[in-house]
Amino acid sequence: MQDWMVAACFNACFADAYQTRLYGGAAEPIYLPSMIADGAQTVSDRFSGEARLYYREDFAASALHEAAHWCIAGPHRRTLVDFGYLYKPPPRTPADQEKFFRSEVRVQCLEALFAQAAGVKFSPSADNLQADLAVFISQLADARSDVTHWMRHSSDPRARTFYDCLAAQGFATGVASPALLGGESG
Repeated sequence: MQDWMVAACFNACFADAYQTRLYGGAAEPIYLPSMIADGAQTVSDRFSGEARLYYREDFAASALHEAAHWCIAGPHRRTLVDFGYLYKPPPRTPADQEKFFRSEVRVQCLEALFAQAAGVKFSPSADNLQADLAVFISQLADARSDVTHWMRHSSDPRARTFYDCLAAQGFATGVASPALLGGESG
């Protein structure tokens, strides 16, 4: 599935119900809520009141990753620029890298599920070329069951809705790592 198809699924699911759209072409991903968190200035002056979620360039994997962040973010986080996360670029200390992994495990696990539904190859990211992915990959595998259960049974249906839309497009394959998906390969 190409990035624009991922964006089309996201927008079909959420543009009307949540006034949120997914766009590609960004140099760096960012989420811009419909209103700046402090309420002093609205983004709606520039964006007609809709929240915008931008992914990198034309990368389908980036679109899926940003969609996963949005699907996990609760109502309060969706009022904050970039969901209130402060990005610490590499190089990172081991403690900072572990904090990055902790904040990303649910997101990247959900991204892997979305990737499987969309037929997009999933690759876990440390966002740091010096980091060892082995422990993180194990954490993703361990979290899969909980994230899958949450996606299927949460009272917030956003992740399930998006997953179902992606899967309905007919691109689903077993391209996600079987280790990350509990041995299932599609």
